[in-house]
This record gives sequence, structure tokens and C-alpha cells, in this order.
Amino acid sequence: MTTTPILILGGAGKTGRHVAKRLRARGVPIRLASRSSEQRFDWYDESTWTPAAAGMDTAYLAPPVDPPGLAQAGRFVQQAAANGLRRVVVLSGRGVGGPGRDFAVYDAQLDLESAVKDSGAAWTIVRPAWFMQNLSEDFMHGQVVAGELRLPAGDGAEPWIDTEDIADVTVTALLDEKHAGQTYSLSGPRTLTLAEVAAELSAATGRQIRYVALEPAEHVAELVGYGASRAEAEALRDLFAVIRNHRSEYLSDGVREVLGRRPRDFTDWARGTARTGVWS
Repeated sequence: MTTTPILILGGAGKTGRHVAKRLRARGVPIRLASRSSEQRFDWYDESTWTPAAAGMDTAYLAPPVDPPGLAQAGRFVQQAAANGLRRVVVLSGRGVGGPGRDFAVYDAQLDLESAVKDSGAAWTIVRPAWFMQNLSEDFMHGQVVAGELRLPAGDGAEPWIDTEDIADVTVTALLDEKHAGQTYSLSGPRTLTLAEVAAELSAATGRQIRYVALEPAEHVAELVGYGASRAEAEALRDLFAVIRNHRSEYLSDGVREVLGRRPRDFTDWARGTARTGVWS
């Protein structure tokens, strides 16, 4: 177990803040670094990299999802490792490097993983499925509140995972070096189409929520119209294409492999989240 602070890049994000909370609860010192934190860090401003990583032995990285951001993350890891970073846990994506890999998003994530493995630091790669919290904290939150999931996933299914489970796996990997050199694919216990997700959310909230299947170009145009950059919108298009093309309809056992327990089910998450009033 490390006795020096752990650097968390993306400490206010959907996984980073849960990782930070767990480390604090265990008395592990941490350094949060982001564009809005006291220790400023910006993936696209390389002048912020060295100050953020100075003196750090171990780091958790939740990189951007777009290919330029993933490339920056790879360069950061290699620079930090050359300057003394010894151990890194990196959030990637499920399906990277798998059979039939023919989506651009996989290429960028695979390049990041290769950069991490070539950096000289001991590494663990965590590859989760789509987050359940995308429906309660991200752009899909507003769609749930509005009663329409307007997404280009077709009738493909995804084994949605709770970010609390991702955080438990990540903290275990950060604190136990036996996980160095391992890649863990994580998923929930069952697959759900977006129509099934809408039905689960309807049951949890007591409101009618429906899935509206968009064409990919329609979805990109809507996101850009709401203020997203075209690069961000097209990165999401590519991520949804994995679901749309039925490439994610399988389960992964990483949660049980690392933690020895079953991942949280979508129904339990949806009911618990509805009780918080986040969709009211």
C-alpha cells in the first residue's frame, strides 16, 4: 500500500470523486488535479502537467473520451513516468483490443493503453461498460427528466455498470500491487437495450420515459445544437455505434475477479437513484 499521496486526475468526475472518497475514508492522502481544483490540471495545457504530477508515486487517470484527449493522456503518462511516476491505474473502455475492433474510438483507446504499457510505470487498466450514472449525471440526465431518451443505439444492448463498482475496483488496484500488469473488463450483471432502460427508469420514477431511436447523424446534430463540440458529439456517436452494432451484448467478470462479489444490478441502482430526487 502506498504511503505517498495518490494523484487523481478527474477527481470531480463520475469515477474520480468516488475513488477520492474511498481513499480518504481509508486515510490515504490524495492530490486532486483538474481545471477547477486548487492544483490546476488541463489535458490540453501541457504546462499544467509537471506541477500536478510533481512528487507523485501513484496516479489514477480518467481521460477525456475524444481521440485528441486520449492522445494527450498517453503523452502525459509517458512524461510523468519519465519524471518519477511509478504506478498508474487508467480508465479505458470495454471492448478495446477485442475481436472485430473496427471503431475509431477503440483505436484511440488502444493507443492510450499502448502508451501506458510502454511508459515504464507499473500499470493497471480498467475497462468498464457504459456507466449507469450517464443517465443521472451526464447529458442523458436531462433526457430522463424530459421523458425521452433520444439516442442512436438502435436495438443494441449494453451491460450498464455502476460507477461505485468501478471505484471499488480502482481503489483495490491502486492499493494492492498484485494488480499491476492486469487489465480488467467490468460490466453489470445483465444487458439492457435502451428501450429496456427506459422501462426500468419508468418503473423507478413512476413517470413515462420512452426511448426514441435516432440516426447517428441526427444525434450529432442535436448535441452540437445543445452546445457540444463536433469532436465530442462524434466521439459519442462512435461509442453508441458499438451498442448499435450489437458489439457490447456480453458480460465481463472483472468486478467478481477483483472484489469477489457480484456487480450492482440496474434495477437496484435506478430505484435507489430515484429516491434521491435527481430526476424529480
